Amino acid sequence: MKPRKNTKRVPSFRKLLRTSQIKLDNKLKNKQYKQKSAAKKYRKEQKKLREAVRDAISRKPFPLEDCKKKQVARKWEEKEEEDALPLDMMDEDDLKLMEDLAQRASFLTRDLSSNEPVHVKKRKHESVIEKYEKMPRRLQTEPEKELIHLLPIKDKSGIIPQAVEKPVLNDEEEDTEDMEEAEDLNEEPLPVLTPEEMAAQRRQKLQERKMHIAALASAILSEPDSNIKKLKELRAMLMEQDPNVAVIVRKLVMVSLMEIFKDIAPSYKIRPLTEAEKATKVKKETQKLREFEEGLVSQYKFYLENLEQTIKDWKQRKLKKSNVISLKAYKGLAEVAVKCLCELLVALPHFNFHNNIIVLIVPLMNDPSKMISELCVEAVKKLFKQDKLGYASLGVVKVISGLVRGRNYDVRPEVLKVFLHLRIKEVELQKDSEDIAPKKKFMTYKEKRKNLSRMQRKWRKAEEKLERELLEAEASESKEKKLKLHTETLNIVFVTYFRILKKAQKSPLLPAVLEGLAKFAHLINVEFFDDLLIVLHSLIASGDLSYRESLHCVLSAFHILSGQGDVLNIDPMKFYTHLYKTLFSLHAGGTNEDIGIVLQCLDVMFAKRRKQVSQQRALAFLKRLSILALHVLPNSSVGILATNRIFMQTFPRMDLLLDNESQGSGVYLPELDEPEHCNAQNTALWELHLLQRHYHPTVQKFASHLIAGAPTEGSGALPLDLSQRSATELFETYCMKGMTFNPPVASVTSRRKDTFLQMDSFVDEELNKQLQQHISETVAHKPLDFAKHLKESSLA
Repeated sequence: MKPRKNTKRVPSFRKLLRTSQIKLDNKLKNKQYKQKSAAKKYRKEQKKLREAVRDAISRKPFPLEDCKKKQVARKWEEKEEEDALPLDMMDEDDLKLMEDLAQRASFLTRDLSSNEPVHVKKRKHESVIEKYEKMPRRLQTEPEKELIHLLPIKDKSGIIPQAVEKPVLNDEEEDTEDMEEAEDLNEEPLPVLTPEEMAAQRRQKLQERKMHIAALASAILSEPDSNIKKLKELRAMLMEQDPNVAVIVRKLVMVSLMEIFKDIAPSYKIRPLTEAEKATKVKKETQKLREFEEGLVSQYKFYLENLEQTIKDWKQRKLKKSNVISLKAYKGLAEVAVKCLCELLVALPHFNFHNNIIVLIVPLMNDPSKMISELCVEAVKKLFKQDKLGYASLGVVKVISGLVRGRNYDVRPEVLKVFLHLRIKEVELQKDSEDIAPKKKFMTYKEKRKNLSRMQRKWRKAEEKLERELLEAEASESKEKKLKLHTETLNIVFVTYFRILKKAQKSPLLPAVLEGLAKFAHLINVEFFDDLLIVLHSLIASGDLSYRESLHCVLSAFHILSGQGDVLNIDPMKFYTHLYKTLFSLHAGGTNEDIGIVLQCLDVMFAKRRKQVSQQRALAFLKRLSILALHVLPNSSVGILATNRIFMQTFPRMDLLLDNESQGSGVYLPELDEPEHCNAQNTALWELHLLQRHYHPTVQKFASHLIAGAPTEGSGALPLDLSQRSATELFETYCMKGMTFNPPVASVTSRRKDTFLQMDSFVDEELNKQLQQHISETVAHKPLDFAKHLKESSLA
């Protein structure tokens, strides 16, 4: 048998087109049916509303005027009846008309004198009960079944349309079933869990939450553009309601979101789109980028609001209505929120809402909680150190200035000390060096035409174009704009400092102000120098300052005079005298830390003003510093001896103190407070002989180096690691933190006398006799004055 041929044909394009047209018709029918049902529903609602209005009108009582009108109408009808003619006197035509009217339903109720329709008054005054009685009864009919049109079926007879009834859910039955299930659950008693089972259940829940957080975070970080909506899901976990794991989950979500925003935030500020930009058509990639940026900014804003609300709830000691978290737990949540804000402040200074974070962080620098205060202070310091442009620094300085003024200068000193970490000084120095350096000059057209050939001119033109583009690329930020920002920042800082000096001189902020002036004094305008020096000297003379504060005053004054103050004809002798007089206030106890400031003062007073310092003043300071080196800790001794080395190398004839022969007339007066008149040239540096036997090896090296005359080369020279470092650096390098020594209470005068007598091995006999005689006279006549200078300082 021959195989049968497959007579089935592939449907033609026209048939497919007809089928698709039927599908479109079905969709249109469904749409029209929905529109009709919606219109029908609307008409029913309007009809019910009109009926309700009519009912309200019918229940309204008639006013008195209507009643009076009815009485007048009745009297008029009675009068007409009296005047009416009897029936036997009426014509036949009139009688027939009356009989016809009597057979009608409206005859008894109609006013024949009016022209209104027959049933108008009947409809007006019809009672509500009669109206409802006359309404037709509605029989319970089956609701119209809504049909869903499907794709048609084709057979031999043609195309058969298909439709299915839309399933109708019975809400009442479902509600009753839910209620029955809830009642069954309520009837069943909850199982009582042991503490071990509760702990295991809590660990399981916590592990599930952790896995969910990790999955969401990894999905967002892998594809931020596609999974930006998952940020909302992760942020929703900040409202965790399970009291067993709520605190830990919220902390984890806070930290996770903070790390996510640090990773996916772009390196530019996202601005909102304008209406014109939204209306224009863009590519798919551009539209996707816009949606990502919009979602990122909105979720970042909500996240910052959540952190702010957490801190406010802790500050105001508020509990939420749910009472999921206790007040004690709110403190931990607030600390984590502050840490997240500090990280975002430092990591995203260029991104949106940075000023809002500054407004949140700066008041917390003055928080009573030490931990939160330190976190915010450290974050602001980091921001100042890494801010190269100056926008963020300017914003923080403005808020701090407003905070200090708003709190009436009642803030922590640490709030003002953060100004010391501003990068204004370094940027200004860099700007000066760039201005001094010669700028790149390009050849003019005449020079090219004169010195170069045509081909060389062509190559030179291309090279100059490339060089100009490179110079524009290197200048990432305009120098004028940067200088303007730094000038504005510095003005706000100085305004804050001057307000405190004027209005709050006894405030605990004064040390921070003096320290700040010491750092930025070279940037102050020359017009303020005279007034500022007068204020600083009056503060020192008042005696209300501590020793450290007075040192800051001296340092500020010499910073002013060493910068633009060189042009002023001011003699700072009173500041030299004050420092010389108070050097013996230092000892190995608590004031050992102040020696770092003293070394800075000496560097500015002598090394940077060597031409304005006399030889007598330098000899007096050299001698007193050598005595002081015997009474302090090793790190301070190293710094002082390094300063003495600078003295001997900077000023001529300092080697007089290495000789045992006296120069000129007079005897050295160690108790005199005037460095110019103490006859320091008639003494010797016998302290170096004792320091050679010091237990610290670095002190021994410096003492031997100074005895040799502080040579720069040869056997007596210092190693490079010591000679190339400043006194302040050496002091900080050999700092022994936490190690202080309080001198025992004893007769300072007698110890001081024994110390002077130890110079026998170094000074000749005649000088030794003169000094012993001078000491005995001093002890006999001025024991209290001599002890005043050496109190709490001598350890020999």
